[in-house]
Amino acid sequence: MDICKIHENASKCSVNTMECFMVLSTQAQKISIAMLCGLFGTLCIFENSLVLYLIFSSPRTRRKPSYLFISSLALADILASIIFVCSFVNFHVFNETDFSKETFLLQLGGVNTSFSASLSSLLLTALDRYISISRPSKYKLLMTGKRAWIALGVVWVTCMTIASLPLLGWNCCTLDSTCSELFPFVDDNYLSSWICFTMVLLGCIVYAYAHVLWRAHQHVAYMEKHQVQVGKQNTRMRMDVMLAKTLVMVLTVLVLCWSPVLVLMIYSIFARLSNRLRKVFAFCSTLCLLNSMVNPIIYALRSKELYSSLRMVFSRFRRQLKASEESPEAESTHKSSMIET
Repeated sequence: MDICKIHENASKCSVNTMECFMVLSTQAQKISIAMLCGLFGTLCIFENSLVLYLIFSSPRTRRKPSYLFISSLALADILASIIFVCSFVNFHVFNETDFSKETFLLQLGGVNTSFSASLSSLLLTALDRYISISRPSKYKLLMTGKRAWIALGVVWVTCMTIASLPLLGWNCCTLDSTCSELFPFVDDNYLSSWICFTMVLLGCIVYAYAHVLWRAHQHVAYMEKHQVQVGKQNTRMRMDVMLAKTLVMVLTVLVLCWSPVLVLMIYSIFARLSNRLRKVFAFCSTLCLLNSMVNPIIYALRSKELYSSLRMVFSRFRRQLKASEESPEAESTHKSSMIET
């Protein structure tokens, strides 16, 4: 397949070259990818939409910076699911190439923005827990709602700027440089920079959570040693530790889902990928959707406020459903009594 030697850049930067990136060769592979994307994407949109509803329907949760960051994470996962599923299935399953280089880079920028914002929202949540544990007395002064919204604005603008760089000119066609083996028109240096950006975010998150868990361990050890009575301050500390452990679970799922993709990206920079590895990369990409789908489940199971709100929503729905089922019977009884009268 000499025509698919994508390192010959300038002469290969055309729409026809994109056929070389369509690595799914059998119908079974395409059906599998379509089913995985459809299942993960649908559940991800539904679950994260439910999380947004639970947060913003309660005045108590929508004012807390912690839940503002979680809502940003949910919004980013919704956007990532929509853009990723539509573009990924359209490209790999339906083999659609009837679009320009700019259109493809715009779609790729949307996916990068969403996933980068998701990871950055986790970083803000980690920093929020870090401040809550390390400076509990000054937490409300340091982490206000206004500062939380400003931080979210900076994060989203930064992610959009970094993701739009290939569309603005940092691509292998414009620069006549080495193209990536995994993404059409993407410059290898840009891919390396994006990987470094992602790894820095992951490193900061891991450091923040390691500190949170270390302080939590110290607190528990102190309580056991001195047999401190559980008061209001200790209750709040336990709630912070609970939320920290929840987000550590989210981080663990994130690392497990993103590690295969990042490893293959790094490997593609230093070595040439076989068609088999490129197929593996296509299937591993769906793990990113799995990560976005699992996050809301962890929130519902671990956050007492969201869990109680979810129970209230379901109980209200059951009451409405029962009332709608009983109303026809009541109406028929009323009509029969009118006839008898």
